[in-house]
Amino acid sequence: MALAVEAADFAGLAKYGLFGALGHQEYLLRVEEQLTGLYQQGLEVHLRVLEAADFEDYCSALGLDPRAPAARVAYAGDPELAGEPFVYAGEPLADLVPVLLDDHRARVRMSVACAALLGAVGDDPAGQRRMAAVMRYVTSVYLALAEGAGEGCHLLTLRCHGPEDGEELTSAVDVCVERGRLHPAGRDAEAFCVTLAAGVASGGEGALLLHGDPATTSGDAPPEGPPERSPDGTSGGPPGGARPGPRVRGWALAGGRLRPMTAHEVFDELADDAARGLPFPPGVVPQPGFRLPGLPDAGGGGGPLG
Repeated sequence: MALAVEAADFAGLAKYGLFGALGHQEYLLRVEEQLTGLYQQGLEVHLRVLEAADFEDYCSALGLDPRAPAARVAYAGDPELAGEPFVYAGEPLADLVPVLLDDHRARVRMSVACAALLGAVGDDPAGQRRMAAVMRYVTSVYLALAEGAGEGCHLLTLRCHGPEDGEELTSAVDVCVERGRLHPAGRDAEAFCVTLAAGVASGGEGALLLHGDPATTSGDAPPEGPPERSPDGTSGGPPGGARPGPRVRGWALAGGRLRPMTAHEVFDELADDAARGLPFPPGVVPQPGFRLPGLPDAGGGGGPLG
């Protein structure tokens, strides 16, 4: 089933008569009834977000009439679309929608990153070997970041693009460590690793930031480096003896290789993020990145890992 869970998509698709005379809220109630009934019958239901623009492009590419029920069924079940299916597990729709949307966005990021990765390594046997080596490397980086982050829940953010005005790729994942054990992060972790692999394999540029959990970093000694400042140049650190905000470490991606940033570079990257519309963490404590596994060379030229 492909579900128009967002109001804008529902409005964009209603012109094709896909929902009859139903309004969006009535449609969602009907969907919940259908899903509950199917689940109670023991049927496994795979879900996909029905996006207006994507559905229209899909129908245009395959010569389908978007008004025809068969087009919607084809879109819902097409294995060539991004990612593995999201399996309904009996959740109330209010709980399901945000999880489904997060899963959908991660699948889209992963699909875009996979295309960039394949374009960088090629689809011949040598390219497949190079891809496997890159994925092994980025997995080791992800595990090293989790180990270095320590206890608590932390946020990893990544942006990268190809060396020749390549498409910018972004990804983010929550890294949660409890009693030394890394909790699975599902599709977000997969999307993060594939995005980093695309940046590495293409010799890309970018930045990786590890936003620490304030609850686990507030007892740290004050870091060496610049004072915490907000993007307007004023002090962004905690006033008086207040507890510090999150510790943020960073790594620069240059030529497909990661190197630790200095504390100054971390602050500058956060300021750049704020200029792009992202919130600047209050009371942030910028710190240098720690050492990550080195990128092996496979030999034979052609950029990182051969």
